[in-house]
Amino acid sequence: MAFLASDVIPFSQARANLSALAEQVKAGAEKIVTKNGESYVAIIDAQRLDYYHKLERERIHLLLIDDAGKGLDDAAAGQVRDARTALQAIKRRRAVKATA
Repeated sequence: MAFLASDVIPFSQARANLSALAEQVKAGAEKIVTKNGESYVAIIDAQRLDYYHKLERERIHLLLIDDAGKGLDDAAAGQVRDARTALQAIKRRRAVKATA
């Protein structure tokens, strides 16, 4: 989504006009608030934020499903190790790094 120049607002202006900004956001706009000339925060509708969070959870679930599929493929190909052996190897590597 492209932002218009009117969607970028200095922090001091946002503080002074918060009610008006909230109404614009509720009507569908998204605002970027700047501080010292740099992007600082965004003001978006709460429902849109909830939607973004749901999308992120779905993405995480898809990644987990993909990882599980890879694990099943490894198991089917016989590329498995005993969990205790794998954990011991990890602990040894960490111990070596800690002493280095």
